[in-house]
Amino acid sequence: MADGFLGYRASFMLDVVVCALVLVVPTLIYSLYLAKVAKNFLWHRNIQVALGIVLLITVAAFELDMRIVHDGWEQIVGKRETPLSPDEMKFVRTVLWIHLFFAVSTAILWPVTLILALKRIPSPPGPCQHSSLHKKLGWLSAIDITLTSITGLAFYYYAFIA
Repeated sequence: MADGFLGYRASFMLDVVVCALVLVVPTLIYSLYLAKVAKNFLWHRNIQVALGIVLLITVAAFELDMRIVHDGWEQIVGKRETPLSPDEMKFVRTVLWIHLFFAVSTAILWPVTLILALKRIPSPPGPCQHSSLHKKLGWLSAIDITLTSITGLAFYYYAFIA
């Protein structure tokens, strides 16, 4: 019997985060397209701010659920119909640590990129002195959130599906 809505023994909030991880990268790519190709900096900014807010709320709710309601991810993994062996748990823990490396760096890099852009780029947004640094920070943030998504999905797969 599933606890989440995706059909696995994960929690509801783990399933919400997995859906967010699947949706964030295509949304990010579209936002980058708007800035780079369509030169629609206003929509690029609005999508980035919305993504930031949605992900902040989602991750905060997830962390509260994980720590307060479930007393950690291992408690949820422990509900699997087929328990993970010690070697499998070690592997899942390694995948999680890799994911956390990218998740924590994203949690620092993306807000820095967003806050600097909101402070330094004029309104309505357009090319300015900050553009060069913003492009570098933006690409680093985009790569970081993509790796966060990939490793988060890998963790979910190995912890709850495989």
